[in-house]
Amino acid sequence: MDIFSDAVLLSRIQFALTVAYHFIFVPLSIGLGLILAINETKYFRSRTEENAAASRFWVKIFTATFVVGVATGITMEFSFGTNWADYARFVGDIFGAPLAAEALLAFFLESVFLGVLLFGRKRVSPKFYLVSAWLVFIGSALSALWILIANSWMQTPAGAELAADGTKAVLTDFFAAAFNPSLYPRYTHSVDAVLIMGSFAAMAVAAWYLLKGKHTKFAMKTMKIGAVAGIITSCLMIVFAHASAVVVAEEQPTKLAMMEGMYETEVPPLYAFGWVDEESQKVITPFSIPGGTSFLATGTWDTEYLGLNQLSETEKYGDLDPATAPVNAVFQNYHIMVMMYGLIMVTVILALVFTLRGGKIKNMKWLQRLVLISPVFPFIAIQTGWFTAELGRQPWVVYPSTSGPEGVSLLTNAASSQSVTVPELVITIVLFVVVYVFLFAAWVRIIGRFIKQGPVVESEKAIPVDSGAAAAVAAGNAVDTAPEKARASADLKDGE
Repeated sequence: MDIFSDAVLLSRIQFALTVAYHFIFVPLSIGLGLILAINETKYFRSRTEENAAASRFWVKIFTATFVVGVATGITMEFSFGTNWADYARFVGDIFGAPLAAEALLAFFLESVFLGVLLFGRKRVSPKFYLVSAWLVFIGSALSALWILIANSWMQTPAGAELAADGTKAVLTDFFAAAFNPSLYPRYTHSVDAVLIMGSFAAMAVAAWYLLKGKHTKFAMKTMKIGAVAGIITSCLMIVFAHASAVVVAEEQPTKLAMMEGMYETEVPPLYAFGWVDEESQKVITPFSIPGGTSFLATGTWDTEYLGLNQLSETEKYGDLDPATAPVNAVFQNYHIMVMMYGLIMVTVILALVFTLRGGKIKNMKWLQRLVLISPVFPFIAIQTGWFTAELGRQPWVVYPSTSGPEGVSLLTNAASSQSVTVPELVITIVLFVVVYVFLFAAWVRIIGRFIKQGPVVESEKAIPVDSGAAAAVAAGNAVDTAPEKARASADLKDGE
C-alpha cells in the first residue's frame, strides 16, 4: 500500500492521531474549569455543605481530565523535534516565544492554583480558594491563547520575514506575529467551542443522575448551570464563527474554495450538505442557496471568489494541485461541523426550556437520554472544525495568506524530518494507539467511579449502614455527639 511507503503521510497521520486524542481532554478541562469555578462561587456565597460537595465533585472530575490532557500534549511538542524537525527549524524563531509564554504564564498558573484546589480547602481562606478556582479556569484559557497564537501564525503569518538563505522565518515584530489577522476570530471561536463542550458535559452528568434517580437536587442545579452556560456560549458562537469564516474568505482563498467545493470562479452558493465529485469537479447536492456563502462572507449576494483551478494558476498558490487537493474531505468536515451546531442549539434550547419550566425535565426520560449523549455533538464539531482548518490549508503547513509577508510559507512535504523512517513511524503509531487506549480506559474508569460516587456531603462520609455503624454506636468511638449517635442508630434501624 502507498501509505506504508510515504513517510510524510505517516508523520501527518501520527500527528493527527495525537492531536485528535489530546483534543478529547482539552475541551473538557477548559470547559469544566468554568463549571468548577461557577460551583465554587455558589458555595462561597451560600456556605452550604451541598454546594461544597458539588465543588469538590467538579474538582475531582477536572483534575483527572487535566492530568491526561497534559500527558497527551507533551508528545505533540516532542514531535516538533522528531517527525517535523525541518518545520521546527523554519518556525523556531517565531514559535519559541509563544510556547515559552504558554508554559510560564499559563500552565504554571493553572497548575499552581489547581494544587490549592486539591490541598488547600482547609488551609487557605474561602476567598483565596474561590480566586484560585477562577485562576485555574483563566490559566487554562490562557494556555489556549498562546497555543492558538502559534497555530494562527501558521494560518496567517505576520511580523516576520524570510531569512536571506531562505531556510527559516525570522521574527521582525513580536506583537504583529502574536496578533496576526486570524488570532482573534480563531481564539474566540475555539474557546467558545470548548465552553460549549464543558456545558454539555455538565448537563450529561446531570442527565445520568436523573435517569438513575440519584442526587436529583444536585442534578437539577447542574442541569440549570449547564443549560444557561450552554445557551449563552452557543448563541455567541454565531458571532465568533461568522468572524472566523470572514477571515478565511479574506486570507485563505484556497481553504474557502475547498470548504465550498469550488473548482471554478463563481459566486459561491450555500450548501446544507452534498458530495464533491473530485473527478468531475462538481458538488452533488439536491439543495443549495445561490450566493449564500457570498452573503455570509461579504453581506452581498454577488461577490465572486476564485476557484481552485484559477488559484493554482497564480504565483502565490502555484504549488496547489486541484487534482490531489483533499476537497471532499474539507467539504464534508466543514458541513458536518455546521450540522452539529444545529443539533447543539436544538438540544440546549430543549434542556433550558424544560429545566426552567418547573423542572419538567425530571420526568422526561427521552430528553434526559438526548442530553446524556449530547456531548458527542460539540465533540464532533470541534474535531471536524480542526480537520477543516488543518486540511484546508494543504499543501502548506505555513500558509501563504493574502496579507502574509512575501516568501514566508512552507510546504508540508518540506517540513517533515528526512531522518525518520517508515518502520519507525509505523511502530510509534501502533505504540501510541496502545498506550492511548490504555490511558483512555483508565480515565473512563476513574471518571466513572467519581460520577458513581457523586457529590458526597462531608457529614455522609461516615460509617456504612451495616455492622460498622453498629460497632460505632456500641463503642461510642466514631460518634462523639448525641445528634450523631441518634443519626447512626437511625441508619442502623433502616439497615435492618
